[in-house]
Amino acid sequence: MSQNPIAETIASLMPRAKAELTELVAFQSVADWAQFPKSESEGAANWVADALRAEGFQDVALLDTPDGTQSVYGFLPGPEGAPTVLLYAHYDVQPPLDDDAWVSPAFELTERDGRWYGRGAADCKGGFIMHLLALRALKANGGVPVSVKVIVEGSEEQGTGGLQQYAEAHPELLAADTIVIGDAGNFRLGLPTVTATLRGMTLVKVKIDTLGGNLHSGMFGGVAPDALAALIRLLDSLRSADGSTTVDGLASDAVWEGLQYPEVDFRADAKVLDGVGLIGEGTIADRLWARPAVTVLGIDCPPVIGATPSVHASAGALISLRVPPGVDTAEAIKLLEAHLIAHTPWQAKLELEVVGQGQPFQADTSSPAYASMAAAMQVAYPGQEMQVSGMGGSIPLCNTLTSLYPEAEMLLIGLSEPEAQIHAVNESVSPEELERLSVAEALFLVNYAESKRA
Repeated sequence: MSQNPIAETIASLMPRAKAELTELVAFQSVADWAQFPKSESEGAANWVADALRAEGFQDVALLDTPDGTQSVYGFLPGPEGAPTVLLYAHYDVQPPLDDDAWVSPAFELTERDGRWYGRGAADCKGGFIMHLLALRALKANGGVPVSVKVIVEGSEEQGTGGLQQYAEAHPELLAADTIVIGDAGNFRLGLPTVTATLRGMTLVKVKIDTLGGNLHSGMFGGVAPDALAALIRLLDSLRSADGSTTVDGLASDAVWEGLQYPEVDFRADAKVLDGVGLIGEGTIADRLWARPAVTVLGIDCPPVIGATPSVHASAGALISLRVPPGVDTAEAIKLLEAHLIAHTPWQAKLELEVVGQGQPFQADTSSPAYASMAAAMQVAYPGQEMQVSGMGGSIPLCNTLTSLYPEAEMLLIGLSEPEAQIHAVNESVSPEELERLSVAEALFLVNYAESKRA
């Protein structure tokens, strides 16, 4: 990285950043009290609030959101007449999954092979540290040229919508000229990228009942309707033979125009086993960023160990449907529910419950903020041009903010490049990526302030 005062300052702050990220990762802040104590999330929220106060933020508050979690807010006033920029991250994390599969403990930041490992290191506690680094560098080099609002969410991974509901009830709170969402990532390590589209999502619980109770499979099997078999047939109806998502009435043929994702790179990033085929048709980018995708997240049924020779009376599943830009999530939910009803076999009793949802997002990449970010990234990543990509994941808050503040520009950057393996075991962050993106964000704020004065 070519040195300039901001880059030099951030380089000098990296040991502090590692120490702070170590403290923040240590909180087991999974926003599901059935799995982890609520006190862990509260501890993380308080840590974030204290960090904002230490940087001179005003009006720092723990916002009690309707889903029972807390989001952290703070305001740092800038020069008179300066634009306002909202910086977003979230402190809640995914569960560690299989503790035994982690090379080092999930909630202990551990350096290995040039990366820092720990749950939330990239997604998205590292995103908050990125914001702090950028602001500290600006303060050390003439001051922050814009007014800054920071919002750090406490339940993004759960998709329960607490912050969205809070923002809708307090529309003035997060109003800004530009919004930087620090919860995305570069398309490839070292390749500066902004994310222009996100798929929306819905989570639907499915329960099938067929009998008053389990039955002996020898005495009743072959005639009595098995709920688990019914569930398997129902779930299979959501995919065609090649693995494409097939929800009746939901289009699955859109095309992605722009940055492409070579299959060899995708297979390596996804760690697809040798000889195993990919699912769906079209380009990788089509399937990831422009089309719907259904995933069975879990199934309620007896485990193999302890299973008995029974015809099952009940079975359930949790289904995720990712919704591409251009499709309304509410309409997609209606189509999914109608599909599930129509494809439930044997007149089995079906119960459906929507437990989470968020709209897809598409940014205006022609806005002045994108030009400011492109110039900043050229400095932070010498010799590299900023790329624009999609992302298959969902950040439901983006559409809420777009609806509340239609004139605001929105950019998505972050630390979740493919090697970060977010949501998987052994999640990690590249400290070099953290450093470069912090430089880019700081320079973006300078460029953006100048563009508004011009």
